[in-house]
Amino acid sequence: MNQEKKALILKWFRKLGFWGFMFFLVKGLLWLAFGYWIVK
Repeated sequence: MNQEKKALILKWFRKLGFWGFMFFLVKGLLWLAFGYWIVK
């Protein structure tokens, strides 16, 4: 694999990793809020 292709894949992976993290963070917080609302 050449250096350009590796850099491009790494760039996409970082971008995907950030948005993936944000998605699961928000999803987790929503589930916690939902669970709290049900209990209360």
